[in-house]
Amino acid sequence: MTILLVEDDEVIRRSVTIALERYGYQVMSAGDGLTGLELFREGRHDLLLLDVMLPGLDGIGLCRRIRETSMDPVLMMSARGDALDVVSGLEAGADDYVAKPVDTAVLVARIRSLLRRAVYTPAAVPPPADEVRPERYRPDERTRLVFGELTIDTAGLEVSLAGRPLALAPTELRLLLEFAANPGTVLDRQTLLRNVWDYGWDGDSRVVDLCVQRLRKKIGSDRIETVRGFGYKLRR
Repeated sequence: MTILLVEDDEVIRRSVTIALERYGYQVMSAGDGLTGLELFREGRHDLLLLDVMLPGLDGIGLCRRIRETSMDPVLMMSARGDALDVVSGLEAGADDYVAKPVDTAVLVARIRSLLRRAVYTPAAVPPPADEVRPERYRPDERTRLVFGELTIDTAGLEVSLAGRPLALAPTELRLLLEFAANPGTVLDRQTLLRNVWDYGWDGDSRVVDLCVQRLRKKIGSDRIETVRGFGYKLRR
C-alpha cells in the first residue's frame, strides 16, 4: 500500500514516514501543496494523508483538487483538531481526520479503516419480504436496489440517479450502502461511526453529519431524512 504524505514540517514528515514504514506502508512525501499535487498526478496512491496548513496550496485546496479527478481515500491532519479545519476538510471531500500531535496507533487505525472501506465488497442486500414488488425487484436483479430515481448495484458497487452514474468516494458509498441495507430505519451517529467508519470507539459525529451532507448533494437532498435527536434514515 502506497501513501502520499503532504506535510510541511520536516520533523513531523520524517517521523510519520518512519512510523508508517514500520507498519509496512510505502510512503511518498511532499513539503507543500503544489508538490503534493504534482506527485498525486504522477502516480497512483492507495491513500492520501494531508496536513491542513501547507504553504502555497493548503490542504483544503489540495483536497478539492484531488476530488476533481479521484475518489481515493483522503485523511486530513489538523492541529489540535481545530473545529474550523475539521469542518473545512470534510466539506472539501476528506473521508476522516486525525488531530496533531499525531498518535501513531490512532493514525494507523484510521488508515487501516479507510483502506478497508476502499476495497469494501458487500454481498447482495435483498429487500425485506414485504417490500418485494415485481416492478422494483426481480430474482435476476438481487443486487439492485431502487429508491425512486436512485439505483444501487450492491455487487458492482455502482450508483446511478435518473440513469446517470454517480461518482462516490469510498466513505460516501459505504454510508449509502448502510442506509440502503436498512431502508426506513433510523440509524444513529454512533451506529454509523461503528459500521461505516469502522470505529471501535466513540468518534467525532461531525464526520457523519458532513458526509451525509455531501451524499445528499449527490443523490438528492430529500432522500436522506434527518430525525432530530436520533439520527438519519433513507426514505423508501
